[in-house]
Order: sequence, then C-alpha cells, then structure tokens
Amino acid sequence: MSSKRVVVTGLGVTSPVGGDVPSTWDALVNGRSGVRPLTQDWAETLPVRIAGSAAVDPAGVLERVKARRWDRSTQLAMVAATEAWADAGLSDAEGLDGDRVGVAFASGIGGVTTLLSNYDLLLEKGPRRVSPLAVPMLMPNAPAANISLTFGARAFASTPVSACASGNEAISLAVDQIRLGRADVVLAGGAEAAIHPLNIAAFANMMALSKNDADPTTVSRPWDTGRDGFVLGEGSGALVLESEEHALARGARIYAIVLGAGVTADAHDIAQPDPRGRGGTRAIARALHEGGVDPADVKHVNAHATSTPQGDIAEGLMLHATLGAHVSDVVVTSTKSMTGHLLGGAGALEAVATVLALQHRVSPPTINLDDQDPAVDLDIATTARDLPAGDIVALNNSFGFGGANVAVAFGSV
Repeated sequence: MSSKRVVVTGLGVTSPVGGDVPSTWDALVNGRSGVRPLTQDWAETLPVRIAGSAAVDPAGVLERVKARRWDRSTQLAMVAATEAWADAGLSDAEGLDGDRVGVAFASGIGGVTTLLSNYDLLLEKGPRRVSPLAVPMLMPNAPAANISLTFGARAFASTPVSACASGNEAISLAVDQIRLGRADVVLAGGAEAAIHPLNIAAFANMMALSKNDADPTTVSRPWDTGRDGFVLGEGSGALVLESEEHALARGARIYAIVLGAGVTADAHDIAQPDPRGRGGTRAIARALHEGGVDPADVKHVNAHATSTPQGDIAEGLMLHATLGAHVSDVVVTSTKSMTGHLLGGAGALEAVATVLALQHRVSPPTINLDDQDPAVDLDIATTARDLPAGDIVALNNSFGFGGANVAVAFGSV
C-alpha cells in the first residue's frame, strides 16, 4: 500500500445536540445533553419513551422536493455531507476531477422508517399505495449514492454496514482507497435514523436500551455504576479526507492527520462483546501499528462506551492492554453521554468530535458519571479538559453487533 498521508480537510454534523458542527461542538464541550422525551403518539405504549432525536429537522434544511424523495437517514447524511464539502472549500473548487472523488458513507440499518411505513401502507391500503421510490429510499447505500450524485463523486460510492462500527469503518475504507491511489478526495461518514417503535421495542426487549425513567438527560451514563443500557440517537457525521499532496496543492486547511486504522472481528457472539475485549484490543493495536504511533503519544480517546454494563468494562481492558502504563496519561471521554447512540452514525459523529478535540486541544466531558465503576480504571473527563500542546494522537473507537471492531488514530497538526 502507498505511504500517502491522509488528512482531514472538512467536517459536517447534524446531531441530537446541534444542527451543524459549531452548535454540536459547543454543546459537547459544555456538557449539554440532547436526550429528550419522545412526543409521538406511538411512544406512549413503549417501554422506553426517550431518545436522542436530531436537534434540527433535516427536512426543513434541505430542498423540499429532494427531501421528500429521501429517507430521513439520507436527509441527515446530506445535511452533514453538504456542510463538510463546503467546510473543505470544495463547493467552489476549480478543476476538481470527479473521477478522483469517492464516497464512503455508512449505515447500520438503512432506511428502516421508509421500509416500515410502506409496509404499513401495503397492509392498510393495498399494493398500489406503496411508493415507487420505496426501494431507492430504503436501501442502505442510499445516503452514499445520493452524496455521490450530488457532488459528482465518480471514483466509488461504498456503504460499510457493520452495525455500530459502520461509521468508523467508512473512514477506514476511505483511507485505504486514498492510500491505494484510487481517489484523491473521499467524503466519508455515517448516518442513522432508526427512532421507530419497532426498533425501540426490539432493542428494549433484548435489554440493550436503558429503561431508567429519570430525567432523560441523565439516563445515558457511560462507566457509571448506575448504567443499564444505551439511549437511541439519530444524526450524521461527515469528514472530507484527502491525500496530503492533494490538500496542500489546493491550499486546503488541514484539521488533522489520519494516522492509522484497525478493523477486526470478535467471532464471539452476535450481540455481546468479548468480555476480555480481545478483538477490540487487536483493532486498537493495528491502528497504532499502522500509524507508527508510540502509545506514549496517545493523549485522548473518544471511547465507544455506550452505557452498557459489559461493553464499558471491556473497552477499559482494551485500553490498558494497548496503552500499558501510558493509559494513565490519556483523557478518555464518551460523547454518547450527551448524544445517545447513533448506531451506524456513531463512529462518524465521534470522529468529528475527536478531530475537533485535537484542533481545540480540549476533551469534551462525559456527563452523568456520578459513581465511576471501580472495574473501569481510566482517567475519564467529567468536565471539559485541556489536552497537551505539541504532536499528540487521539483514538476513536467503535464496536458493533456481530463482533465488529474499528479503531482510528488521528494525529494533530
């Protein structure tokens, strides 16, 4: 594989705490939760009636005609991708070769709300009422395909589908394609819009969601002894990745360097993580090895930490195994404490937060950590924490159902 360096030149977000990058970052640094009660009529019958709904309705931001032709997951993806594209200075870029621009945009579930709403129409009103756009709206690669169409990205349009590791895997895929010389620019990220009664009931019945009926903003509590499951969220994160050579040639601003990525599988259980964290340990170790990173240089981790009892402990073991004695010098956080869990969009949103932490030299806090689990021996930021100056490295971890593990190492500039 080529030794080309890959850099981040654009960022975009729409999330439960903000409709763009500035508002989302401000909320994360200041510890504001986006978890709120569900107001839909159908929520009254569910065992869980809270979620991290998007702070800004994407349909109100996009052109009305296009928005009506897209599932909500695609709408969220398009909002984030458009912001990242503009942020990278590509909206008015001259001479950009679409044959050298790719898309790697993930989804964990795809257009599930379109699928289920059209099935309801089929049952209630017959086959003629099913939308002719249902298939292109519900397919998991719809966000990637529509991003490709919108920005003329013709190198490739790929969709990793690896449950909650999908967004981070899209970044890994994008890096590989650039290093292999198949693209100069890749719009990478992930999106999810799965707040629907079927999904909530299914996650709740498998004991994955928190059923805490306290103040919604306090329910997502990674590493706390009172944690009892994650909170479902929705949104999208997008990053423009480029070869360093291409970015410098066009005078682009560079946020961070993508040093390395590791992708592994547990082969342990369809839903539960390996309690010893062996697969995730290998993913983190591969990311560090690929990037030539000394563990002593890692100063920040945006952890997967969903607020589930087993997963949070396993990730602590992974960090101790890979960073050794240096783990005590690392500021660890879980932004899911504020956003909830965006499933296939989680890794992408958290990658944006990781890059911003490097740029601003500050770690967002983990909120709701009142009583840290003694089984998790990590330095977890409960208020915004300054990161050191100089060349430092930050990790973004994502782990998903099916045993998917992805770690990405970002370096400061």
